[in-house]
Amino acid sequence: MFGDIGKMFKLVSELKTKLPEMKAKLELAEFTAQAGDGAVQATVKGNMRVSAIEIRKDLLNESSAGMLQEHIRSAVNSAQEQAAQASAKAMMELTGGAQLPGLEGLLG
Repeated sequence: MFGDIGKMFKLVSELKTKLPEMKAKLELAEFTAQAGDGAVQATVKGNMRVSAIEIRKDLLNESSAGMLQEHIRSAVNSAQEQAAQASAKAMMELTGGAQLPGLEGLLG
C-alpha cells in the first residue's frame, strides 16, 4: 500500500517540474487541418487558439457564404481535435499512463 503512495508522491513531484516545460512545448506546436478538398485550411496552436485561416482564392469567387462558413468550421474543429489529441498524449507520456483526476486540462 505504501509503495503505491510513494509512487504517487514521486509522480506528483515529477509533474511539478515537467508540466510547465511540457505545456510550453505544446503551446508552440501547431496543428493544421483542411476542409472542402483543401479549399479552407485552419491552424491552431496547442493551447487551442486559432493561429491561421487560409482560404483558396478561387473559392472566394464561387462559394456561397454558408459553404465557406461550413468549411472554416470543419477545418478549425479538425485542427483543434489534433491539438487536443496531442495534449492528451503528452499528458499520458508525462504521467507514465496513469490516469490522474483533475489533470486533463492542464496542458490545453
